[in-house]
Amino acid sequence: MGTEGSKLCLVTGATGYVGGRLVPQLLATGYRVRCLVRTPEKLRDVPWRDQVEVVRGDLLDEDAVLAACEGADVLYYLVHSLQQKEFGDLDRRVATIVGQAARQAGVSRIVYLGGVHPATGQLSAHLRSRAEVGETLLRSGVPTAVLQAALVIGSGSASFEMLRYLTERLPAMVTPRWVSNRVQPIAVRDVVHYLVGAAELPAEVNRSFDIGGPDVLTYAEMMRTYAAVAGLPRRWMLPVSVLSPKLSSWWINIVTPVPRSIGMPLIESLINEAVCLEHDIDEHVPRPESGLTSFQDAVALALRRIQRGEVETRWSDASPVDAPWEPLPSDPAWSGGTVYRDVRERGTDASPEAVWRVVEGIGGRHGWYSFPLAWAVRGWIDRMLGGVGLRRGRRDPERLRTGDALDWWRVEELVEGRFLRLRAEMKVPGRAWLELDVEPADGGARYRQRAVFIPHGLLGHLYWWAVAPFHGLVFGGMVRRILGAAEGRGTASARPLRLGRAPRSAR
Repeated sequence: MGTEGSKLCLVTGATGYVGGRLVPQLLATGYRVRCLVRTPEKLRDVPWRDQVEVVRGDLLDEDAVLAACEGADVLYYLVHSLQQKEFGDLDRRVATIVGQAARQAGVSRIVYLGGVHPATGQLSAHLRSRAEVGETLLRSGVPTAVLQAALVIGSGSASFEMLRYLTERLPAMVTPRWVSNRVQPIAVRDVVHYLVGAAELPAEVNRSFDIGGPDVLTYAEMMRTYAAVAGLPRRWMLPVSVLSPKLSSWWINIVTPVPRSIGMPLIESLINEAVCLEHDIDEHVPRPESGLTSFQDAVALALRRIQRGEVETRWSDASPVDAPWEPLPSDPAWSGGTVYRDVRERGTDASPEAVWRVVEGIGGRHGWYSFPLAWAVRGWIDRMLGGVGLRRGRRDPERLRTGDALDWWRVEELVEGRFLRLRAEMKVPGRAWLELDVEPADGGARYRQRAVFIPHGLLGHLYWWAVAPFHGLVFGGMVRRILGAAEGRGTASARPLRLGRAPRSAR
């Protein structure tokens, strides 16, 4: 593929679903990679971290974007602000900043992943914003390839998770009219294939390309195909015209792990038929050697990866825009304001390795080792308020890495074998963290658990004191059952650990 070994690719959105899969493929092809991210810590534990250059910066910071663009040959634009109310205005501003910086720095190619949309007719706010970003980059003065995809199907994608949960949980359903609209889904592996290939497009190419898989299906047909691949009975659907996208998004919020803030734009986009009008990209980027992946094969592959615990990235990898990714303000240097804490500590005869295995495997299918009904009710309340709830689960059933989504938490700090800090992303009047700390002790281990809450206004204080009476059941029960599970497990199944040094706030 020409001179790919000498090219430097700047990837924005490397902590997201597609970006996290693109980077290792760029490296495998021979490109050098630089990642511009707001929070470099989120890439600390990915397998390819030591092979890339990571720079900290916000895409709204013109100086930071320009500095990141210096020396780059290709810029991948893989970001959007879907979870923010005024995402259209924000996307427009970011695209303008990135386009200007790329031109000023001498970047020779921009590659943007947008959405397939009809040439005429009214677009949803989501598709309209994606199209506007593409047009902004095409007018930037830098040769740009806008790759427009419909539903991206792969383990962990938001589109796949919506399809999966709706089909598995609803054997019969009343469906809105949009389930009869045609869609041309594409496997995530094929999306990444075209993204990598676009780096070598000729300099005169400055246009959009529709990319899609070999099948054109209705959403109803996709649900029935999923059921067949998953070995489920036939799904029955009664189409009606009274369910609006807004009502559908609330239903998505209840049934699937995808929150309403993401489900609403995705549902609105399904009002438009998402079928490729052309596939000219094949004139410049050859199709994969084995051909494009059929929808049926894409579903089967995604399910196999989920069953084997081999999900590389998930839709939840990207943090909400308003989520503060920052150190827990409990270090000695921090001062001021009210901080509520619930601290519990206990020794055990179990080995540190056995305790850590339970700690690292917490959440998801393993649950939270305490008062399941209370956790379930709190998760439902969060979903009804538009939060993430408990259904995000885990990327991997046993291992965690910094930046992972874990039910309604985010892994903010991880020291292998020693320390886990989780930051809450649920709807709560304040900021909350949960720290789990394991230390060697004479003949066993010592487990320390600390919940920290910083209230916001009077409502935050009232919230803490309203839930405080349940802490003995919830947090006390966690300590007892986590250690009970570790004592039952013993050390026989523990894999070797590289013990790290716990952060100062945990000691």
